[in-house]
Amino acid sequence: MRRFGHLIALTAAALVGTTMIAGTAHAQSIGAAGGYYVAVPAAQPTRTSLVTRETPWTLQGNAYVAARAPERDTALCDAVARSTGALASFSVSGRAFDADQLARCNAHARGGAAAATSVTAR
Repeated sequence: MRRFGHLIALTAAALVGTTMIAGTAHAQSIGAAGGYYVAVPAAQPTRTSLVTRETPWTLQGNAYVAARAPERDTALCDAVARSTGALASFSVSGRAFDADQLARCNAHARGGAAAATSVTAR
């Protein structure tokens, strides 16, 4: 009987530890604006959410945010630009894309390269 009690206590401790680790990992994936990825469209956003491939994005203020995804950062930037139009900025875990990275991303923007060029020239 005593052994059974120890087994229950160990199992409960393991479950609590696993839950805490999963919660911490999830919290670390959320950036300052509420997401691991933050995409700020150059034009005023017209939708409150969107999905690129399998990644859901929600509008928070003037930025679309998403949790960490298994895709390459550049592929996600390209996909958001295709969906929303040219981006004013794109950040990954708090690190903004530089001008060259953003220009390559905006080359895929809805509206074509001309729309992206007018935004990046500002």
